[in-house]
Amino acid sequence: MDWKEIRGNWALIPRNPVGIIHFLGGAFVATAPHLTYRWLLEQLGNKGYVVIATPFVNTLDHIAIAKSVLLNFERTLERLYDSGALRKLYLPTYGIGHSMGCKLHLLIGSLFPVERAGNILISFNNYAAKDAIPLVEQLNNTLAIEFTPSPQETNKLVQEGYNVRRNLLIKFNNDNLDQSAALTKILQGRFPEMVTIQTLPGTHTTPLGQDVKWQTGSSFTPLDALGQWFKQEVYRDLNQLNRAILLWLNPLSPP
Repeated sequence: MDWKEIRGNWALIPRNPVGIIHFLGGAFVATAPHLTYRWLLEQLGNKGYVVIATPFVNTLDHIAIAKSVLLNFERTLERLYDSGALRKLYLPTYGIGHSMGCKLHLLIGSLFPVERAGNILISFNNYAAKDAIPLVEQLNNTLAIEFTPSPQETNKLVQEGYNVRRNLLIKFNNDNLDQSAALTKILQGRFPEMVTIQTLPGTHTTPLGQDVKWQTGSSFTPLDALGQWFKQEVYRDLNQLNRAILLWLNPLSPP
C-alpha cells in the first residue's frame, strides 16, 4: 500500500477493507499525519483498515476546525466511492485521535450527525489557550484569547450532546499532559459500560514513534547489539499501543 493524497487528505486503501478509520493528530504535528504517525497508521492499514488522515492547522476556533476536517473526510470518502477505489459496502467507521485530535472527534460527535462505530481517544487534553500556547499567557493580560469552545464549554457539549456510544480512552503512564480521567467520568456518565480506559507504558509522544532502521554488518558487533536493544525499546511501547487499538477494534482479530 502507498499513501494517496485525495482532496487534501492522506489515505491508505487495503485490498479487502474491514473498516474505515478517520485519523486526527495532535496540534503541532497534524499538518502531515501520514509522516508524523506513519508507523502506527500503516500497521492499521496492514490489518485491513482504510485510513483517512486529515491534516489541519491549529487555530483558536476548534469548532471551525472540527467542521472542516469532517467535511474533508466525507469528501474524500465520496471520491473513493465514486472512483471505485472503495466498493459501496457497509464498513464500520471509527475515529482515532491523538491529543488535540481527540477534542476534534469529541466536537464532531457532539455537534454533527455522524455515524461512528466508536472512537479511540489517545492522550486526550483539553487545555485553555494560555496553558497550551506559552505566548498567549503573555498576551492574555490585555486580550481575551481563548479556544472556542473553552475547556469548560467542551465538557458541557460532550456531556449534553456526544452521540458516539463506544469509546476507548488510552493514556500513558508517563504523560503529564493527559486529561483522560476527567473525560472518562463524563463519557461513563453518558454511556455506562460502553467506555473503556487503558493505561499503557509510554509518553505523550509515543504514537509518533517511527521505524528505526538498523543494518548489521557482516559480523555482529557490540554496537549492533546496542542498536537492536534500542530498536526493541522504541518499539515496545509503540507495539503495545498498536495491539491495544487492534484488539478493541476487533476482539476476535489475530494478534
